[in-house]
This record gives sequence, structure tokens and C-alpha cells, in this order.
Amino acid sequence: MYVRQSTRQQVVDHGESTRLQYALVDRAVMLGWAASRVMVIDEDLGKSGASAVDRAGFQRLVAEISLGHVGLVLGIDMSRLARSGKDWYQLIELCALSGALLADTDGVYDPAHYNDRLLLGLKGSISEAELHLIKQRMQAGRVNKARRGEMAIALPIGYCRRPSGEAVLDPDEQVRSVVRLVFAKFTELGSIQGVVRYLVENGIEMGVRARSGPLKGEVQWKRPARATVTCMLNSPIYAGIYVYGRRRFSAADQVPGRPGTGRRVRDEDEWIARIEGVLPAYITVEQYRANLARLAVNAPHADTPGAVRFGPALLAGLLRCGRCRRRMTVSYHVDAGKCRTSYNCTGARAEWGGPNCQQVIGRCLDALVTGQVLAALTPASLAVSVRAAEQIVSDRAALARIWDQRLERARIEADRARRCYRLAEPENRLVVRHLEKDWEEAMRAQQHLMEEHDRFLNSTPPHLSTADKAALAAVAADLPALWAAPSTTDAQRKEVIRAVVEEITVAVRGNSELVDVAVRWAGGLTMQVVARRPIQYCEHLSYYPQLAARVLELADQQLHPVAIAARVTAEGFRPARDDGPIRYRLVSQILRRNNHPIAFARAPLPVDPAEAPAEHEWWLPALAAELAVTTGTIRNWRKQGLLHGRQETRPPHRWIIHADPAELTTLRVRLDRVRGRTTRVHPRFSDDPAVRLPPVQSA
Repeated sequence: MYVRQSTRQQVVDHGESTRLQYALVDRAVMLGWAASRVMVIDEDLGKSGASAVDRAGFQRLVAEISLGHVGLVLGIDMSRLARSGKDWYQLIELCALSGALLADTDGVYDPAHYNDRLLLGLKGSISEAELHLIKQRMQAGRVNKARRGEMAIALPIGYCRRPSGEAVLDPDEQVRSVVRLVFAKFTELGSIQGVVRYLVENGIEMGVRARSGPLKGEVQWKRPARATVTCMLNSPIYAGIYVYGRRRFSAADQVPGRPGTGRRVRDEDEWIARIEGVLPAYITVEQYRANLARLAVNAPHADTPGAVRFGPALLAGLLRCGRCRRRMTVSYHVDAGKCRTSYNCTGARAEWGGPNCQQVIGRCLDALVTGQVLAALTPASLAVSVRAAEQIVSDRAALARIWDQRLERARIEADRARRCYRLAEPENRLVVRHLEKDWEEAMRAQQHLMEEHDRFLNSTPPHLSTADKAALAAVAADLPALWAAPSTTDAQRKEVIRAVVEEITVAVRGNSELVDVAVRWAGGLTMQVVARRPIQYCEHLSYYPQLAARVLELADQQLHPVAIAARVTAEGFRPARDDGPIRYRLVSQILRRNNHPIAFARAPLPVDPAEAPAEHEWWLPALAAELAVTTGTIRNWRKQGLLHGRQETRPPHRWIIHADPAELTTLRVRLDRVRGRTTRVHPRFSDDPAVRLPPVQSA
């Protein structure tokens, strides 16, 4: 005899059906079986018959039939045995093979006979269809009730349900204060991680009412988690919106082998029911939509700037390529112990392996936009200082209110533990010991909380003094100093920039150093400016032809490259890689590429007669010119021991190298062996007037 009820509620509330099924034992006895030969299988009470999975009683029944131990299977109706065609036809086949009979209140059936088998199959199909109809009617009832806003839904943190079924705000004042603080700080900080960090730094916990267990309905204080804050910001219930069908199951979304998957949040137009103003609200509908929009912007997608992060690139997420309109990415690299940033457009390479559109060094764009932002905010410095003072006082008041509530709760817990201890019988030490321990723990927690509260009061005074307000106004008046202060983080600078700038479009002019920057402000106004970026090659400078012409013009005046570099720097020319002065190397490079002679002669330096070169001694540059090698080669020979010399004792500490004719001959032979050619004399020191270079005037 097989006994089953579909749910635990039916087992509790529909006891008559259960008793009717147990009464089938008498029916088996009437059919000729002894009472001792009747086996009752009731392990599946409270389980659905839609599947044989997790139905130990049905599996036991199938095993007994397969072993040939069963002559008759009794049930109140065939739907009690199975509501799945697969399980039902398997049971019929096994009964036909083993000779077992099936019986219900309508009669006894032999699965081995065709007519009985046909009737049993028809009853199984009706039972399976009946399950579908029952589910359909129940779902229709739930949907109809939900569209009226009467269907009970799960309530998030900050809500509870009265015995009458009405959803209300949590009666605990501290729970409500923490919920309101979460929404207020998200409006201020703009990111979930910032809210969680603020709660953790201030030791604020979130009150959650237990939904099951021995503490069901009581408030449990838990540390804030990112997932909890995310669910709160995405839930429309906090805006007073009743929602049903927001998260529904879909077989297409289910991961194979993972039965708990398949539920996802649907779009708003796919919700079954959505009614505004039904539930008590913590925030307005407009604020709820603004929170959703901010969360969408914080998502790290190609079309959104993403949340503010801690990298030094101040324009991350705001830059867009002026050539392909893709969002530019940020790359960091360490150079000489410093973190360097660059903005790159790598969309083409990522999509189809094409080349990068453009690259801009971060420091030039950051400095340009920072200057524009500070210039725009300077007129509002007074309003900034006033708003900052109000924000400090408001945050301090919110934290103080939560601290007062925590202290009050700790005091209540300690008083409750004290009363429980005093109401117990003193001689009942089995109970008194435990109550005494609870009282001591409550008093210890209260003392610890009071000490933490004292530290909070000392670190954050309740009101700003006159000196603090004056200092705050002075700092706000000097925005550049506040911006460059070590206490100002990169994340805070990014928040300020994003508050006034919506998007920045960047387009590099060819390979030059000029960058066209279009800044679109928050009010819709667009400003066009030109930035200058560091580049690698001086030939790519936009003013390189003018620079080269000016250098050649000054070189024709017999000026030394050092003097030429100083002259062109004073005239406004800048090198390729930085904004510093034009250097000797760049001038020499321009002269060499134009086959222009370089004026080497300089004003003679004073020489101490006691340290003047003696016989067979050479100044290091003179010896290098004599051997037609570089000064670096002479220095290497000296380090290797091929040459010997001495150094001046006074600045500029020049080297004097000893090289007699024999050593010169040895060095020339060495050079000929390396170069593979005959010895030659440098044109400047040649005895032939036809090859000797003319003297060059000093600068």
C-alpha cells in the first residue's frame, strides 16, 4: 500500500486524505491478504509525484516489484503513485513482467491484460495533465493576486510584515537609520565599494531579521557586504514599488547540471506586476532611477566610463578617440621608479587586429584638463567651503545618531541579562551560571562600545569651531593648493573632474606633438583647446622646419651648438619629449643631418702652469683628435691600462694623457688592425693645407 501527499501543508491540513489512504489496509485484507502480509510505504509523505527523484518510497516500491515480492499495489488513486508519464509507464511495465496487480478505489487492474493496460495508461495521462492544470490554476491565481498588490513577496532589509500580512517599515529605529544612511552615502560617493568602505571604517553593521530558525523574526547585526548593498540599490521596494515577477525562471538561462540556476532579473516591461505607492518607501522613485543610472555608468563596459578607481590617470573613462569614436583605455608602466600613464585607442587592434589609432602621454592631458577644471571652479570656492562645512556637520550628526542607538541597544541588552539573572532561583546553579555568564558578556560588550564611542567623540567634534571654519574657507579659496595636497587622493580628484566634465574627445594631428582636445562640460558646453604631447622623434615636431632653419642660420654665424641651443630656447622652441630647454645634442643632430660644420672652438679655459701638459702629454680631446677616435675610446683605453694619465687637481678636473711617439705608433697599428685600413691623420691636424679644416671662431 503506497501513501503520499504532495506537500507538507497537505499532510498537516488535509489529514482526512491521509487517514483514507491508511484505511486501504482493510481493503487489502478484504481482498484476501493477511494483515501481516500488507506492507505500508509512506516515506513519500510531503513530496510531489512529478518526478521519482528524491522519492525513496516510490523507489522502494519499484525495487520490491522488480524482485517479485509484490502481488498487489494499492493506492487511493493512480495520481498518488506518479504524475509523470515516464515513471508511470515504467511502473506498469514492471508490474506486467512480475505479475503484480494495481488497484484503486475504482477497481483492480492487471497490467498484463491489454484492456487494463490501456485504461491504466489513460489514467496516467489524465493524472499528468491534471498536475499541469493544477499548476496553471495556481499560477493564474498568484498572478491575479499580484496584480492587485496583495500577493506576499519577500521583503528586504528595513522592512517587516505584520501578522495581518501588511508590509511596514522595520520598527527598529537603528535598522531604519542604517538603511537611510546607505542610500545617502551612495548619492554622495557614487559607488558601491565607497559605501561599503565607509560603513566598515565607521564600524556600522546592518540589521537583518532572521527568516528561519529559533531566532526567526529577531534582528541580527551583520557586517556590511558588497552583495547586500548591491541588492538594496537595485530593489524597487525601497522606492515604494510593489513588484512581482522581477526574477523568473527560464530554461534557456539554466546551466546544464546545475538545477539551482536559470533565474535572472527581467527587464521592467517583462515584470508581471508593478504598482507604485503600495509599500512604504525610503527613497523616491526619481532617486531610485538615478541610482540605477549611476550603477549602469559604473559598470565596466566599453560605452560607460566605469566607477572611479585609484589609479593616477585622472581622465580614465572620460576620453574618447577623435578618429574612431571608441573609448580610450589606460595603461600604466613604471619608469625610473615612477608610475607613468598613457591613454591608448586599441579598439581596432582588439576587434580585427588593426593598428592602434593613437596614443597620448597621460601627464600632458591631465595637466591641461586639471587647469581648465580649477579655473572653472575657482569662482565657486566660497560656496564649496560652505557646502563642505555643512557636509561635515551632517555626516557627524548621522554617525552620532547611530552611535546613540547602538549604546541604547547595548544598555537594553545588559538590563535584560541583569533581570533574567535576578529572577532565577539562586540555588539552581545549573541555570544561574549560564545567566551570570550572559550578564557579564553583555556588560563587557557595553563597556567596549562606550570606549569606542569616546574615541569617536574625541576624533570628530560635534561642531566646527570658528578656527576650523576659517581654515576650511582658506583651503577652499586656494583650490590649486588643495588639489596638489598630499591628503587629496587620485580618486577624489577624479570625482571632482567627473562632476563638471561629461566627455573629452582627443585627436592627434598626424605624428606631431599637437593634440586637439574637445572638453564637453556637464552643462552641455564644449570647449576646444590644443595640448602638446611628448613625442619620440624631433622630426615629427610641427615646427621642426622652422627650428632647423633657425639652427642653420645661427650656425652660419659661427656660434657654438651650446649657444645655439640657448638662443632657440629663448625664442620659444621646445624639444620633442618634454617642455625643457633645447639641448646641445639636438642642435648637433640638426647640423650633422644638414652636412653643416660644427663650431668646436670654445673660449680657452685657464690652465695652471704647474699642471700644464709636459712633453709627450696630451689633453684628452687633443689626443682623441690626433688618433681620429672619440673621447670615449681614449677613456676606455685608460681604464684598460693601455694609456696612463693624470687629472687636474682643480676644476674642471680635465684629464692629461701621456703618449710618446712609440705609444702613438702602437695605438695607430691597433686601430689599423681593427679598422682594416691604413693610418691616416685627422684633417684638422694634417700638414697638407688642402685637407686641413679652417679654424672656427669661438662662441
